[in-house]
Amino acid sequence: MDFVKPVLDVAFRVCNSFGDCADHIRRLPENLDSLRTAMEKLADVYNDVKEKVEREENLEKKRTHVVGGWMERVEAMEKKVNELLNRCDEEIQKKFLHICCPKNCRASYKLAKMVGEKMDAVAVLQSEGSNFQEVSVPLPSPQVIERPLEEKAVVGHDSPFEEVWKWLQDEKVGSIGIYGMGGVGKTTLLKKINNKFLQLGNGFDIVIWVVVSRPTNLQTVQDTILSRLQIPDDRWKGSEEDGKAAEIWRVLKIKKFVLLLDDIWEPLDLLRVGIPPLNDGNESKIVFTTRSVDVCRGMTASKSIKVECLKEAEALSLFQAKLGKDTLNSHPDIPKLAEMVAKECKGLPLALLVISRAMASAKTPEEWERKRHMLRKCPKNLAGTEKDLFSVLAFSYESLPDEATKSCFLYCSLFPEDYDIYSPNLIQLWIGEGFVDEYDNIQEAINQGREIIERLKHACLLQEGRSPIIIGTEYLKMHDVIRDMALWLACEKGKKKNKFVVKDGVGLIRAQEVQKWKDAQKISLWNNTTVEELKKPPHFPSTETTLMRCMESFPHGFFTNMLIIRVLDISENEKLMELPVEIGYLITLQYLNLSFTGIKYLPTELKNLKNLRCLILDGMFSLKQLPSQMVSSLSSLQLFSMQYLPFTSKVDGIMLLKELEQLDHINDISITLRRDMPAQKLFNSHKLQRSIVWLQLNCRWHVNKLQLPPYLQTLILQDCDDLKDVEINFEKEMVMIPSKFPGQQHFLHLLSVHIDGCRKLLNLNWLIHASKLQSLTIAKCEIRKVIEDKRSLGSEIELGLSMFSRLIYLNLYCLRKLHSIHGRALPFPSLRQITVKGCPRLKKLPFDFTTGMSKKLEEIKGEQEWWDGLEWEDQSIKHNLTPYFQHLIFF
Repeated sequence: MDFVKPVLDVAFRVCNSFGDCADHIRRLPENLDSLRTAMEKLADVYNDVKEKVEREENLEKKRTHVVGGWMERVEAMEKKVNELLNRCDEEIQKKFLHICCPKNCRASYKLAKMVGEKMDAVAVLQSEGSNFQEVSVPLPSPQVIERPLEEKAVVGHDSPFEEVWKWLQDEKVGSIGIYGMGGVGKTTLLKKINNKFLQLGNGFDIVIWVVVSRPTNLQTVQDTILSRLQIPDDRWKGSEEDGKAAEIWRVLKIKKFVLLLDDIWEPLDLLRVGIPPLNDGNESKIVFTTRSVDVCRGMTASKSIKVECLKEAEALSLFQAKLGKDTLNSHPDIPKLAEMVAKECKGLPLALLVISRAMASAKTPEEWERKRHMLRKCPKNLAGTEKDLFSVLAFSYESLPDEATKSCFLYCSLFPEDYDIYSPNLIQLWIGEGFVDEYDNIQEAINQGREIIERLKHACLLQEGRSPIIIGTEYLKMHDVIRDMALWLACEKGKKKNKFVVKDGVGLIRAQEVQKWKDAQKISLWNNTTVEELKKPPHFPSTETTLMRCMESFPHGFFTNMLIIRVLDISENEKLMELPVEIGYLITLQYLNLSFTGIKYLPTELKNLKNLRCLILDGMFSLKQLPSQMVSSLSSLQLFSMQYLPFTSKVDGIMLLKELEQLDHINDISITLRRDMPAQKLFNSHKLQRSIVWLQLNCRWHVNKLQLPPYLQTLILQDCDDLKDVEINFEKEMVMIPSKFPGQQHFLHLLSVHIDGCRKLLNLNWLIHASKLQSLTIAKCEIRKVIEDKRSLGSEIELGLSMFSRLIYLNLYCLRKLHSIHGRALPFPSLRQITVKGCPRLKKLPFDFTTGMSKKLEEIKGEQEWWDGLEWEDQSIKHNLTPYFQHLIFF
């Protein structure tokens, strides 16, 4: 009976197995539903993970290997489960499960068991997917991140781009400054440079873009760089400036990088940021944009380049591109009107973009003409100009260092569009206004005015102007759009439109309009403007400044009620024959300019102007005489100017000089002397000698030696027949700096010399000591050499200066005997223009191959025959200078 027990065990196991199999088979439909539910939940988890991954990948990150592997396993599981579900459905459809012993019990059991296994696997995947803390990691940093740049906006500026790109290839150039006025396209240029690295790379490890803006926040700059370098947050988040700088330094010191800094408003301390010094070892580069050339200097840029406004054709191309063909083609007249509007923007890209947007909806000529009129007369009313144009440009104004500089800038908007402003006259106006009023000595105030001009030029708020009439003098210009912005600011962002009243060439101004000026602070009327005759004198209780130039007429009593006026400029009014008497009662007046008027006599009432500091009577060719004791009555007078007095004038020169000598505060005199006796009076007066800054001598006197005042800035000698020599009247007490060589101090202030018709003046070696000379004109003289070689060499050694190192203009006319300017080549680092006419024996110019290399030289004017006959030490010199030559037919 021993065999019975094993048989029973086997039978028992078979029965249990059959029972389990039956149980699995019986529960198969239920488990299939559970598997489907589990897969749906897994799909939800999968989709959540997938969406998160895709978001991260859009942020320049990549999925982790763990997440990637999990997603692949889920996708594979989904495929296998779907196949299993289909097989199970087929098995169930066979409808054998209702029979106690299925036809294929083994196959059904196997399917049921697989369902259970898949349920367990799906549960594991679901758990894993729900517990992911991170699904992505940052991508390796790309060498360059492309900057969005609209193709239509990339017009012009090819030359500065090519120049900057050339410097980037130069191992000797480390940092590059790009400067220019607001809205001129500096950022566009920098973006173009950034994107160029996408194409070429040039072996740099990384290109970093940082917008600095204002006010400068050093830690924000550091955060941007740290993020770009993909330094883990836990290494610097929450750190102080020094800690962040250390992390930046640690990474960049072993990289060859390009750092692009956009919109810098003040010099940035790169060491504090953590930027390693640029040197030949790492060959890294820094390029930055700014509105101020002073920032380029403060950043010690290896090279700097100014971005200028677009040329007319480029500007029109950009304007048309932004305008769109639909608008341009909407009427045959619109292309021409678009050209006119584009010209109003004066090549400023930002203005072109803003104005094109404002004009894009105008589809008829009438709409264009209406909006063009608005642009010319009241640009702030044109859509977008305040928010997108003036507000952007105003950042430059807001960044000016003090209120005096801001006031001086706004003042320039009183001049007409495209007007070349004579800078000495502008500074005198500023003095009259009290903008540069902290100095007792007017020369110090003038120097401060020059500093402000340089500051405004460096901020790209003023430009250099040019005058075709007066050679060798400095003129300034304000870009039209900058001027519109300045007027907008001056009128409190358009809220008080009559605070600055500026009218240019408007014709007749009606009396009712004048009545609206009662709140005007400054009134400026120009060019063929006529004010209608008024029934009664208007009231201007707030007016401090009145500029009226080139007027057709002056209404009676116009100046009567200007109770607080400080500045009155009615110059350049040729039709003004008689000065309104009421001007003599403007007792608050500090500046009066009557230059180039037709006035014959000045009223004695001018003696009342006890607060007058500046009196300017230049070019008054009709003036017969000055009232006796008028000048000496002006007890506050500091500046007196009577330039270009005609030879026919009967003004008593001796009496005028005596009255000037009586004034306690006078320290700036510009005067023309036509006779011997006044000149002798000048040279014999210590006080007058110290005050003369501009002197014109035009008299046939019998003196062979001239002693010039020590502070003289401009000298004009005309038809001084017997004059043979010139020297400075040196006074020991005036020496500010001890010198072994007195000549070093003698001509320290002389800027401009004009010598005409002085036939016996053969020795000009005294010019050697004029180390700051900017303009030299010689005409109708008998000189053979401008400077003797031996004398100049010794003087240059003594002075430590190069001959004519600051000379900007050199003009030589009708010098029949002249054969040499100087025996050896001079560098002329500042020379812009040289003009030679009627000098047949001048066969050599003192130039070498470096002349013109400073990029200051603009033109060499002369007769073609003279130019062709010049002799050159080296033909390469002629080759370098030929592009600057202009054939002079007449002058």
